[in-house]
Amino acid sequence: MTAESTLPKDKGASRSASRLAAVQALYQLASTDEPVPALVISEFRAWRFGKEIDGDIYAPADEALFADIVSGAWERRAVIDSHIEAALTGTRTMDRLERLVLAVLRAGAYEMIARPDVPTAVVINEYMDVAHAFFAGKEPGFVNGVLDNVSRQVRPGPAR
Repeated sequence: MTAESTLPKDKGASRSASRLAAVQALYQLASTDEPVPALVISEFRAWRFGKEIDGDIYAPADEALFADIVSGAWERRAVIDSHIEAALTGTRTMDRLERLVLAVLRAGAYEMIARPDVPTAVVINEYMDVAHAFFAGKEPGFVNGVLDNVSRQVRPGPAR
């Protein structure tokens, strides 16, 4: 995937690159018969961050944040998925979500649950940007709505 080269080049770019890569890693784990988060994390560190692949330059990443999101979201996916399921509206169900959208939601929901140091608005905006990197349709708005609903579950009150 080449979306990493579309991220902004500012001081937060390494954290943004970490989130984008985490979504890619979660997608890879969900697509594998025998998922091993530590192996996927190691592969990203060795072969992607700051490298040129097929003419695309992959941004350097905050590797600790990347590893935290990937391992945390994967290990806690049952809890995370229950929050996502509860946040879905209308006729949407977990089994109808596209795998990449689910990866975006899992990463964002993980940060909502496990990273209180990251403001809610930052989490939602970052994962909307990730969704925009992969989708041109309604998916970024869907991600916004679901993560906002998740935030109401796990970060109630005015300081969300």
